[in-house]
Amino acid sequence: MAEAEPAGLTTARAELVRYGARLVADRLAVGSAGNLSVRIGETVAITPSGLAYEALRPADICLVGPGTAGAGTRRPSSETPMHLAVYAATGAAAVVHTHSPEVVALSAACTVLPAVHYAITALGGPVAVAPYQRFGSAGLAAAAVRAAGQRSAVILQNHGAVTWGGSLDQAYQRAVLLEWLAQVYRLARCHGEPRILSAAELAEVTAEMARIGYGS
Repeated sequence: MAEAEPAGLTTARAELVRYGARLVADRLAVGSAGNLSVRIGETVAITPSGLAYEALRPADICLVGPGTAGAGTRRPSSETPMHLAVYAATGAAAVVHTHSPEVVALSAACTVLPAVHYAITALGGPVAVAPYQRFGSAGLAAAAVRAAGQRSAVILQNHGAVTWGGSLDQAYQRAVLLEWLAQVYRLARCHGEPRILSAAELAEVTAEMARIGYGS
């Protein structure tokens, strides 16, 4: 008799399917582009390569980590190295990689998404654009982590973005926020030169949010 899967992984599989559907509905990716993962202990549950989200089922989710070799019938996402690099560099419990249009457009034209709105403090501040590297490569994984610094998001030049957090919902909401901020910045530039919030102004926002317990 096959050993039952730990409850945490069973839940992770279902969450990844649900958020995969949202990824397309929210226009953060098209087709099978983008990918999501959740870390449970030493195991990473990640969406498979090349499977459209509307066809994704819990059994299709791939497992990566000790003792998972040969598990499942699907091939893990080509961006697995980038997900693993983020987990190794941070305390994240989930990672979301998007190909959202506003962020992709910004990535081709800018080197940073500046603080056009104070909501960017939820990502740790202005979000850097990591220099272009081929998708799925070790170079991309390293460039993403290096450019992110202490932020919880990074933009990938001519490619997309990666966000992470303490849960899949938090990582996903950060991806939604990043796309909104990129849109706001584009719209602001249509009206002239945007006023960018200073480091001191952002620090004041962060302090006030901590004082009132905003978001907790």
